[in-house]
Amino acid sequence: MLLTTAVVAGIVAAAPTATADTLPPMCADGWVATTLVEGVGNLENLDADGNGGFYVTGLLDGFLAHVDSAGRFEKVLTGLDHPAGVRVAGPYVYFVTGDGMTEAPGTLQRYEVTTGAVTVLLTGLNGPNGLLLLPDGDLLFTTIGANGPPTGISRYRPSTGEYTPTWSDVPLSNGIALAPDGESIYADNLTMRIFRIPLDAPDKQVVVAGIPNLISLPDDMEATRADTLYVADHAFGSINKVNTATGASCAIITGLIKPGPTRNPPDGTTSVRIARDGDSWALYITGMDGTLRRLRPPAGIDLTPATPTR
Repeated sequence: MLLTTAVVAGIVAAAPTATADTLPPMCADGWVATTLVEGVGNLENLDADGNGGFYVTGLLDGFLAHVDSAGRFEKVLTGLDHPAGVRVAGPYVYFVTGDGMTEAPGTLQRYEVTTGAVTVLLTGLNGPNGLLLLPDGDLLFTTIGANGPPTGISRYRPSTGEYTPTWSDVPLSNGIALAPDGESIYADNLTMRIFRIPLDAPDKQVVVAGIPNLISLPDDMEATRADTLYVADHAFGSINKVNTATGASCAIITGLIKPGPTRNPPDGTTSVRIARDGDSWALYITGMDGTLRRLRPPAGIDLTPATPTR
């Protein structure tokens, strides 16, 4: 996610440093963080490959890469223009390019794992960012662009090529996740709000979290079957745990910010996925510090993902 200077300045002015103890409230007891890969550029997004590994995108570095179950990192595509959201669907890896508020028009593309073939499915997109694979095989992607239409959340059907620009008109939309009912999704945007959006009524958005309970710059997210959201946040370099019933949030880890003499968001955590960790589940997160991390939960935390195909 790339932001304009004005937005960055507002975020830095509004948010305390990641080491401050006032915001966000902490709920980190028992969580254990492990570094799986580090020093590989500005990681924007990830998705599990189904075999213990992950596909990740490098926003400023322009790559799609694979991390296998042993932690070996390999770029499979390079020279991409600001790649962001990525989703694995059987033999394919879908991803978007052109992430940013004022970047050149972006694309939705498909990478075939066995052959390495790349197919451009859509062009002319306005800052595509988050990407979600629905249970019916359709793709939703968010846009944070300010260059014009399409805006909001768009829908694409790979089986037919049907494309619905601005399927839901959430402006400056960013992270996106399936809700456990399978009939709605969550999405956040740059107004520090998280919305629930019915799949059969995408114009009927309901705010489930926001100011004052959510002071953050939320990025990508994932929900559990128990309807708890885990949301990556740039403002504090945190992963926030959000109660979708009350809107209350707390951080299970903070301070994951790209090193530098000054803050320059987006420089924190970018995406979180729930994936297998042996016989259990864990959170896997990417950040602009070039690190892929695993967060194991304490006893009693149910991370069974909302997405049934996980």
